[in-house]
Amino acid sequence: MAAEMSLDEVERAARTAPAYAVPEVVAAVLVRRWPIVATAEFLVADYHLRTLHPLAGGGGSGPVTGADHPAGRAFASGRPVAVPPGPPDGTGRVYVPLTARGDRLGVLVLGVSRDAGPAEAAAIGELGAVVGGALRIAWPHTDRYERARRGRRMTLAAEVQWQLLPGQSIAGAEFALSGHLEPAYSVGGDNFDWSTEADHLALSVTNGSGQGVRAALLTSLTVGALRNARRSGAEPGEQAALAGDLVHTRYAGAEYTETLVMRVGLADGTVTAVDTGSPRILRLRGSRVEVVDLEHEPPLGMFSDLAYRPQHFTLDPGDRLVMVSDGVYAARSADDHEFGDAPLRRAVRESRLLPAEEVPKAIIDGMQRHQGGTELADDAVVVCLDWNGRS
Repeated sequence: MAAEMSLDEVERAARTAPAYAVPEVVAAVLVRRWPIVATAEFLVADYHLRTLHPLAGGGGSGPVTGADHPAGRAFASGRPVAVPPGPPDGTGRVYVPLTARGDRLGVLVLGVSRDAGPAEAAAIGELGAVVGGALRIAWPHTDRYERARRGRRMTLAAEVQWQLLPGQSIAGAEFALSGHLEPAYSVGGDNFDWSTEADHLALSVTNGSGQGVRAALLTSLTVGALRNARRSGAEPGEQAALAGDLVHTRYAGAEYTETLVMRVGLADGTVTAVDTGSPRILRLRGSRVEVVDLEHEPPLGMFSDLAYRPQHFTLDPGDRLVMVSDGVYAARSADDHEFGDAPLRRAVRESRLLPAEEVPKAIIDGMQRHQGGTELADDAVVVCLDWNGRS
């Protein structure tokens, strides 16, 4: 059967399968209808994006850690990685990254009886997006995939925070965007959010105050209020004002959030921003890293009835913006040295050759090396936006 026909059948099977059974249904179709495929196994990425965990019943292999493994290389690069057939069983492997609109979910491991021909290789290249899209739709309807990606039990505060996130990567013709939150299993109040429209990209980074469930609830209220205002058509200044009023009504100024609210025009790269505190913006242009210096306004919820004044700057094609919470630049080593401005600039510069989806993790890894590899004392958010411009 033609490779193109196999993709149609895989898509149909994945779309109609029960949410919890997508991997088994897809694997059965691939093995039954595509002669080159002998086995199919699903690996899902953990919250740290460092380990790929097999789904239960997926073939008996253990977790995969590190970019040296073919599965790790496929996940990091976003491209299939083939290992030719050889001993001991004469079966080759093709590691196919599973993606949904740029968001990386895991890797599909195909056991193949021979090298793929040109048509089969092209179909395998499309397979990850077809299956990844179906898996993303199924994901919220079962707990199976969330259980599989957890290395240990998550705190309630972290559970609340992770459910707020829009994903970890997204891409369009004009941009590539990725965000990461650490520590994965015990975060408190930091968060990021985004939304794409035909003419603009909306983005926010929130540096919540406090720890635990209390901080998570405050951030949930802030993010929910910003989304409500954004979905009502409000511009960044009005979004900040409405969210600030709602938080102040609930907490009377005793609790507040420092939030960066941004809107990027897709036609010309004009950024409209409201900066209410500690999230910091760095711009990489060529090999030069500079802080985008915006005037800080009062945090959301500190006062009521504030009018927030949007500020503007412009992106050039090839620019990279990196937004970080204070848990990154204020992180301290065991000998009490702050990660600080210069190491942060260096980390941004050193990651310039990485794709956007790898940058947040690379910067957080550098920060953790500065801390000596210890567990983070504060939440850390890094968001990377690569601006391609509209052709």
